[in-house]
Amino acid sequence: MYNACSDVQAPSTNVKALSTLCGREASQCTPTNWIQYMFDINNGQVPFAINPNFTDVPIGGMTPMNNETFNCTQSLDDGSGPCSCQDCSAACGPTPVVPPVPPPWTILGLDAMTVIMWCSYIAFLMIFLGAVLGAWCDATCCETLGERFENCLRVLFSSWGSMCVRHPLTVILTSVVLVSICSAGLTYMRITTSPVELWSSPSSRARQEKDYFDQHFGPFFRTEQLIITTPVNASFIFSPTSGGPDIHFSSILNITLLHQVLDLQTEITNLTAEYKGETVTLKDICLSPLAPYNDNCTILSVLNYYQNSHEILDREIADEFLVYFDYHTHFMYCVSSPTALDDTSPMHEACMGTFGGPVFPWLALGGYEGTAYNNATALVITFPVNNYLNDTEKLGKALAWEKNYDNPNLTISFSAERSIEDEIDRESNSDVTTIVISYVIMFVYISLALGHINSFRTVLVDSKISLGIAGILIVLSSVACSLGIFSYIGIPLTLIVIEVIPFLVLAVGVDNIFIIVQTYQRDERMPEEELHQQIGRILGEVAPSMFLSSFSETVAFFLGALSSMPAVRTFSLFAGLAVFIDFLLQISCFVSLLGLDIKRQEANRPDILCCVKLSEGQQGKSEGCLFRFFKKIYAPFILKDWVRPLVVSVKKQDKIEIDSYMLDYFGNLSEYLHTGAPVYFVVEDGHDYKTIEGQNAVCGGVGCNNNSLVQQIYTISNVPSSWLDDYFDWVKPQSSCCRYYNYTGAFCNASVVDKTCVHCRHMTTTGKQRPNGTEFMHFLPWFLSDIPNIKCGKGGHAAYSTAVDLIENNTDVGATYFMSYHSILKTSSDFIDALKMARELTDNITQAIGVFYVFYEQYLTIIYDTAFNLGVSLVAIFVVSTVLLGFELWSAVLVSFTIAMILVNMFGVMWLWDISLNAVSLVNLVMCCGISVEFCSHIVRAFSVSTKSSRVDRAEEALAHMGSSVFSGITLTKFGGILILALSKSQIFQIFYFRMYLSIVLLGAAHGLIFLPVLLSYAGKPQKVKGLQDIPPK
Repeated sequence: MYNACSDVQAPSTNVKALSTLCGREASQCTPTNWIQYMFDINNGQVPFAINPNFTDVPIGGMTPMNNETFNCTQSLDDGSGPCSCQDCSAACGPTPVVPPVPPPWTILGLDAMTVIMWCSYIAFLMIFLGAVLGAWCDATCCETLGERFENCLRVLFSSWGSMCVRHPLTVILTSVVLVSICSAGLTYMRITTSPVELWSSPSSRARQEKDYFDQHFGPFFRTEQLIITTPVNASFIFSPTSGGPDIHFSSILNITLLHQVLDLQTEITNLTAEYKGETVTLKDICLSPLAPYNDNCTILSVLNYYQNSHEILDREIADEFLVYFDYHTHFMYCVSSPTALDDTSPMHEACMGTFGGPVFPWLALGGYEGTAYNNATALVITFPVNNYLNDTEKLGKALAWEKNYDNPNLTISFSAERSIEDEIDRESNSDVTTIVISYVIMFVYISLALGHINSFRTVLVDSKISLGIAGILIVLSSVACSLGIFSYIGIPLTLIVIEVIPFLVLAVGVDNIFIIVQTYQRDERMPEEELHQQIGRILGEVAPSMFLSSFSETVAFFLGALSSMPAVRTFSLFAGLAVFIDFLLQISCFVSLLGLDIKRQEANRPDILCCVKLSEGQQGKSEGCLFRFFKKIYAPFILKDWVRPLVVSVKKQDKIEIDSYMLDYFGNLSEYLHTGAPVYFVVEDGHDYKTIEGQNAVCGGVGCNNNSLVQQIYTISNVPSSWLDDYFDWVKPQSSCCRYYNYTGAFCNASVVDKTCVHCRHMTTTGKQRPNGTEFMHFLPWFLSDIPNIKCGKGGHAAYSTAVDLIENNTDVGATYFMSYHSILKTSSDFIDALKMARELTDNITQAIGVFYVFYEQYLTIIYDTAFNLGVSLVAIFVVSTVLLGFELWSAVLVSFTIAMILVNMFGVMWLWDISLNAVSLVNLVMCCGISVEFCSHIVRAFSVSTKSSRVDRAEEALAHMGSSVFSGITLTKFGGILILALSKSQIFQIFYFRMYLSIVLLGAAHGLIFLPVLLSYAGKPQKVKGLQDIPPK
């Protein structure tokens, strides 16, 4: 009999049935102490004590029972089938073999990544040499079309620039009105900080499964959890008076500390909050599975073994010499049998919690080995709180109650359901000062660097602080317009958008500002040429390059919005529109402001104080220091014959704490917890539970299929809580659980003593058959509403009231779920692997829904999403560059190739700097693609329109004229601001912004100002037969 029962599981508690029947841990149960406990009056079930005699010979005229017994793999005489795998290990097939850890990836016995890098390097050299040879060809037939297109752009932008200078007030006022209208949309702005909305697409599998679960069963309950340890060394040895070896108890189980923990727990349960003038307590929002009969909150804590009472915790039975029973003995009993209603001691204390359910030791203790719960080094206290799908009033109360906890004598890490969302918000707000300082440094640099001081006497006149401030305001206005327009549409903002887009647009916008202003500063006005004609001519020269970079970035970002990841899609939409609006404002409003500023300078009026007119001084122009450096020193050096091959060969050698309380919590979560996150296996609406075949496909008990849902889960995980198996036990013939009043037909609870209550089902000649058809549905609502009690612990109200969705007026079963737990998950890889395994299992069964699935699903497709987004961006940049470079296909290839190299090097930096690939880093990579256009496109176009005779001379001219603007406009502007981010207290800013932004700027500058000019000197497009400069300006 013992052998047949040793593996039987209690479905509602996920523990072996012998743990309850034996009054101790199942592993400590023997046939002898099992019978002794069942005959002991202290178990609360036996009306009088029975003294069993274990013998194989007759005693006192009584002969030992010698009935036929059956092992768990045999069928019974009444027709009952053998036990299932989960109740009988002998009936199980072979245990699934854990997939072996894959061996290191090697190619020909060498590290695969090393081989790939060398092959890539060799392939690069071959492609490069081939490109050099292929570049020495004659002009193609597309050049004529390209020259006409470029000439049209030059004429168009020249006319536009001239008009903006002639009518500055009209252009500026029109720009201000349009910006104001667009920015007014910010009044409708909504900011999303929900992690689910940030990382999980509404169309993703995990999100759809979560929505399905929420609609049918309600959302996952909110979890407030504390992990408590102690620095105090107060461990001790307990010597049981009943015999047995001494037991070591860890410090955290010292009774003094337990009292302090109970005080803390009581303080938390008594916390109140104000919400809309109402006082919110834990009882208003907590999970009470037996409500309304028992409204005590569920608290998963070892203190619930003592009914959350200081008095019971201190209770003991002792004499002047020995302590026979106290909190030690009760603790050891309860961790062995958490469902016990009596610890069999003279105190008769229950182990069940005050909320009417068990507290399993693996949920309430941490930091122990095996089942040595007495050696636990951490206490885990969990407060499940009701969650609400569409009830904002009740959800608001839950949010208001979730607060911080503290105790000076204990080391406490904690997490509330809202903690991650709060920390995302807090980390962003905590670094406001750092971000402001970063932008102030960039603003000051831009304002000072725009001016070209010819002499000390004219410093006030030559300064362009006001123009620099106006340029910055234009950049910020473009961001505000983008946010406002999409706020009108109803697209919510994310913190990533607010934090990243200003950085991106400032990089693009400032670069264009420097190009326009510095090109004017180097230009000499032609004879009889008016100011508006000069600025129009300058804009005709530089605007096509600005249009090339801005339009390439805009198209690339908008195509990036095809991503299924919400954070990436939202960023791409806002960034694409902001970059294009910035370009429009720069060629209109900024050009008008530049014209006014030049008139001020020519009138010898000081910057800012433009109403004051200074004495006439000699006006003259000279080349700036940075421009002279690039023209006279840097460009000639980098393009020397012996330096160029060195640059190409060196290039490919690039393989290129945070104060949050949540980090302490996550660290302790990995270190101490012994149970993974819950997982729900959902059987969708449509399964027929009323037929034997449908039941056998799901259940896990006697007669069920060996490949049923419950059996499959059992083979790879813990035994799931199975409402179906418990229902069969509850409704079996002659069960004391399922009864009804004979006269009214209403349900009669097992605790009711009434002679008119009769059994629901009677024994038949075919044995204890399961209910089916209408009989199955007739009793199921009773089961789901039955409150467990001492007479019947199988009542389903506490465990399964939300697990079964009854439809069609309780005449059929809709969606249902079976809950289990993941094994210990500590690293991101563990969570990802758990999600994959659950998906593999449910592909054959149903849905698997885990609390964390919506957050980690992105990692299943992150490589595809990254390749798709960056690939689409590169293709867009290539196409736009081809058209706007005058259909110069080869020049577009060089731009795209250089940007691709920057991205490859960014991946190398991410590996070296331990930056994980996720949604945040993907956003930064998409932004890197956009900023890289600024580093490359201006220089390539300058090379393309140059009239110098050789490639080296053209590359040198392009680098001298555009390189200084790119260096001062992007590199220096961003470098100072980025360094300040290193002082950030936020992990997300230090890792994903400081490290990645710094890498983007440095790698972009290295490729755009070092590698690209050398590449053009080798493989650039030959000079056009009829250069653009040969066409006389109009």
